Amino acid sequence: MSKAEAKNLEAISRAIDQHNSNCPFPAAEVRMNPFEVERLGWEEIRGLPVVPDPEIGTGRFRIVCSRDIDGEGIEEAEALGIPIEVAVPTKVPAGPAG
Repeated sequence: MSKAEAKNLEAISRAIDQHNSNCPFPAAEVRMNPFEVERLGWEEIRGLPVVPDPEIGTGRFRIVCSRDIDGEGIEEAEALGIPIEVAVPTKVPAGPAG
């Protein structure tokens, strides 16, 4: 594994940890640009499938929450050792105010 690949894997792993520590729903998948998926040859990271997504630029990835598997609230982060701040959107249930 090259140094760049190791840094990418470390950044993705940190993003998964950060998501899982801030959200009651676990991460479900990692999305990356199809070119990156092919170049890296990764099918999964820490048990999560790596899914090609042409909407994501190279050098970036998205952690998809199991709650948001339909695409809403997808968290995006920069690869290559950039500090990651993953914001988990808060969903307030609709109902009578009390």
